[in-house]
Amino acid sequence: MAITSANQLELLQTAEAVAREKLIDPELVVQAMEDSLARAAKSRYGADMDIRVHIDRKIGRATFTRVRTVVEDDLLENYHAELTVEQAQAYKPGAVVGDEIIEEVPPVELGRIAAQSAKQVILQKVREAERDRQYEEFKDRAQTIINGVVKREEYGNIIVDIGRGEGILRRNEKIGRETYRPNDRIRCFIKDVRREARGPQVFLSRTAPEFMAALFKMEVPEIYDGIIEIKAVARDPGSRAKIAVISYDNSIDPVGACVGMRGSRVQAVVNELQGEKIDIIPWNEDQATFLVNALQPAEVSKVVIDEDAARIEVVVPDEQLSLAIGRRGQNVRLASQLTGLDIDIMTESDKSARRQAEFAERTALFMDALDIDEMMAQLLVAEGFATLEEVAYVEVDELLSIDGFDDDTATELQARARDKIEAKNTAAIEAARALGADDSLITYEGLTPQMIEALAKDGVKTLEDFATCADWELAGGWTSVDGQRIKDQGLLEHLDMSLEEAQHLIMTARIQLGWVDPAELEGDEEDLDADESDEDQA
Repeated sequence: MAITSANQLELLQTAEAVAREKLIDPELVVQAMEDSLARAAKSRYGADMDIRVHIDRKIGRATFTRVRTVVEDDLLENYHAELTVEQAQAYKPGAVVGDEIIEEVPPVELGRIAAQSAKQVILQKVREAERDRQYEEFKDRAQTIINGVVKREEYGNIIVDIGRGEGILRRNEKIGRETYRPNDRIRCFIKDVRREARGPQVFLSRTAPEFMAALFKMEVPEIYDGIIEIKAVARDPGSRAKIAVISYDNSIDPVGACVGMRGSRVQAVVNELQGEKIDIIPWNEDQATFLVNALQPAEVSKVVIDEDAARIEVVVPDEQLSLAIGRRGQNVRLASQLTGLDIDIMTESDKSARRQAEFAERTALFMDALDIDEMMAQLLVAEGFATLEEVAYVEVDELLSIDGFDDDTATELQARARDKIEAKNTAAIEAARALGADDSLITYEGLTPQMIEALAKDGVKTLEDFATCADWELAGGWTSVDGQRIKDQGLLEHLDMSLEEAQHLIMTARIQLGWVDPAELEGDEEDLDADESDEDQA
């Protein structure tokens, strides 16, 4: 094909037609044509030459030029695209390094192979422009709902026509029992939009919790207006879900608003989610109250929260256990996702059995350590005494308040408790010394003999060893692994060492050893207090 006056205008017409079809800028198509013609010209004149093509945007005339760059004599490498300053003087007097010598060359005639190559360049450029346009269009629509039409199925994944592009609904993002045929209409949630080698990928989902939240936002005007807020969503796609809502207007019931007149609003969401049962729960700042709501329809007798471990213990009536757990653990699992806490459920009989076991264990402890009968030991436990230390160092009046205890009995019990504690402490120190514990650790204030023995067993035998420990190594902590909270058992955790105590003891040891300057530490604390004060004022 020759670039003649007869088909010059046809270039622009073709560019316009392609741009309209692909919904991209005509200028990008013209630039692609220029690149393709330049590549074809290089195959004719030589690949080492710098051939450029410019198409006049008004008349469509293609101008072919050869460009040579002026370089230093010792940097001349490509004789076809570069020349020296001396050589350039013949073309452009006064030329200096960096100038370009431009000459027009005759247009080329495109043979069959060259024309095919040019076509491929144009198509590639057009595809790239189309991908950029699709990405720019959909990147801001992530986390929203979109309507589309099913085009085809590939290995269980659904390809969806979403207007000016395609989205992919992966097999694991479909609600279990859903099936689709080509041309079926489908509503999905745009989970993510990413650039990939094949172009922008729009990832769709129907199982994401955000999909349910977005559906409620469409159906409930109060949510759209911000009067009601969705605080948390937990789903078992296609089966059951829980959604926590709160109202910022006291006159509006958040649960009632989401349910709608005769259940019309929630039913619209249920129908879209293939009959997924939805529990709408009032959100509460108090974790215990919120959890009681989240475990509906089961009734809860008692809630015990361990904030450090982010765990919660729930006691339910015996007959409510199966309802609280739900089919295959569904109810408690969704409640756990909704609250962000690990939930342990036990019945009232289980709780009673645990209390009885603890009562028997403490009774046996006092009988053995204090050499008293079972009744007296039970009286101590019933009054709330759990350890020998509590008996040994409590005010005598507290022991005298127990029925049947007189001055002599209370004094004798405390003496026996102190003797037992002293014997245990002496044995622990001797065991620690036998393990190689140093006096610097044994005499360190704040560590009990049992703690020193436990440290020595683990190889911590000097104050320097102790100062290198991390607080969680002593007091224990929690680690997240693959979304699961894993307990790290501390060396002194069984001896009731708290994280704050561990931090204080370790830092004090480092100061005593001269590893940390107390002045710098005080400065850091003042900065922290100032930051917290600023935050409070804000």
